[in-house]
Amino acid sequence: MESQLAEVLLMLMQMTVFALALGLTLISFQSYCANPSKRLESAFIGFAFLSMGVGMTTIVSQITSPITVFYIVETIPFIVGFGMLYVSLYR
Repeated sequence: MESQLAEVLLMLMQMTVFALALGLTLISFQSYCANPSKRLESAFIGFAFLSMGVGMTTIVSQITSPITVFYIVETIPFIVGFGMLYVSLYR
C-alpha cells in the first residue's frame, strides 16, 4: 500500500516538473516571438531541450530495469539544453 502511494506521489511530482518545464518553454517562445533576438532564440531552444530531457527522464524512470544506454540518451537533451542556456546568457 505504501509502495503504491509513493509511486503515485512520484508520478505526480514528475508530471509537475514536466509541466513547469513546458511552461518555461512556452514563455520563452512567446518572448522570442515578441522580440526576436539571438539570445531569446538560444534560450527558447535551451528550454525546449530541457523539457525534452525531463520528459525522457520520466519515461525512463517507468522502465523496470533500464540499461545504461537509456541513461546516456536521456542525458543528451540536458547537455544541449544547458549549453544553449549558457550561450543565451553569454551573448
